Amino acid sequence: MRTLHDLDLNLLKALDALIDERSVTRAAARLGVTQPAMSGMLTRLRDVFGDPLFVRAQRGVVPTARALQLALPVKAVMGGIGALLQPDVFEPARAELTFTVAATDYALRAVAAPFLAALKPRAPNIRVALVALEAGPPELVQARLERGQVDLALLTPESTPPDLHARRLFEERYVCAMRAGHPASRPGALTLERFCALEHALVSYDGGSFEGVTDAALARLGLRRTVSLSVQNFLILPELLAAGDLLAVLPRRLVDGVPGLALVEPPLAIPGFVKTAAWHERTHADPARRWLRELLFAACADPAWRPAGQAV
Repeated sequence: MRTLHDLDLNLLKALDALIDERSVTRAAARLGVTQPAMSGMLTRLRDVFGDPLFVRAQRGVVPTARALQLALPVKAVMGGIGALLQPDVFEPARAELTFTVAATDYALRAVAAPFLAALKPRAPNIRVALVALEAGPPELVQARLERGQVDLALLTPESTPPDLHARRLFEERYVCAMRAGHPASRPGALTLERFCALEHALVSYDGGSFEGVTDAALARLGLRRTVSLSVQNFLILPELLAAGDLLAVLPRRLVDGVPGLALVEPPLAIPGFVKTAAWHERTHADPARRWLRELLFAACADPAWRPAGQAV
């Protein structure tokens, strides 16, 4: 029977690197050791766990079922050891680190502004990297969190992998956005009939779609609208709305306070959505990341944002 005497920290680091990199060469480079030294550590790991752990493939190595079972426990152990080496007291005012947040452009617009406003006076030397949330299965973002490429991901409950820590941030609702002075922006002017008659724009994060949750809500009423413009992100949309008579149904936090736009309640019920924050076990106990998460949670709860909604 194997005991802790058979396993040292360097072997755990090697296993963690091999699981992430799926290559003996890349794992060796990551740890700053030679390839023969990494191969030797893999031999010792196989002896400790009584399993091949990795088998050769066309490119690199492929983990066995036993290696995949070990992945999360090893990440947890490495994260715990990292936390042990951190100072007992985290001092935000003196801290120097980079906090990486992955999200869609909507979530970054909704969350980044209040978070940065709260962060800078408290921790001026902490850098924040806002990166795009890649389209694809939830396993992609989980892999980035596991490898430490991302500290926090802003997701929805449906897209949050079950193995991650998660916390509900807010519930979003939809509003109709149009140029200031648009005839439909007058009180009571945006009836359901007029809503369907106007030309609409929508944001399709997958690209090219002309239907969203608004169309599903209209279909339940036996109605349709005309969507003449589909854009893949929000950046250009305020300018396009301000320059013409298009209307767009958008999440409130996305357009709240944008100059040149008027916001009106939709003339029909459109289901909103919940935004969550997710992070990995490896950073769960880290004092700095924990402090940053709590600050972000508090900033999102600011009532000034009036929390209240997918391609719409």
